[in-house]
Amino acid sequence: MQTDDDLLRLVLGAHALTRVASLETRNEAPAAQWRTLSLLREHGPQRIGDLAALSRVTQPGMTRLVAQMADAGLLERGHDEHDSRATVVTVTPAGLAALDEWIQVLGAALAPRFSDLDADDWAAIRRAADVVDARTRTAEVSR
Repeated sequence: MQTDDDLLRLVLGAHALTRVASLETRNEAPAAQWRTLSLLREHGPQRIGDLAALSRVTQPGMTRLVAQMADAGLLERGHDEHDSRATVVTVTPAGLAALDEWIQVLGAALAPRFSDLDADDWAAIRRAADVVDARTRTAEVSR
């Protein structure tokens, strides 16, 4: 079916764009770091297990990543007020600043690849981004 193919092309194109962005920004931080900071900014403080589920990684993997990011001052760990065994993760002001800086660097690195697009192409990209954003937010809410 054509629509399925178009969705797959969009997903594969996003993966390719992520690889290009990583190469062009020469950023050494793992993509999971930026994803984690983005998720915490969007969803607020999260228990490690919930954050792992949002990020689609294992809980042990998220625990390791959180420890590294907390050591770097990007996150803070605290206890869940309803379950003292659970750890709640919060993004720090330094983490938000690092994310904002990375987003700026990312945009600047990718801009030259798209500088020759005309207004219709930009409108198509904007519309696709709006649709994908709306549909993925709906999927997160309904999980």
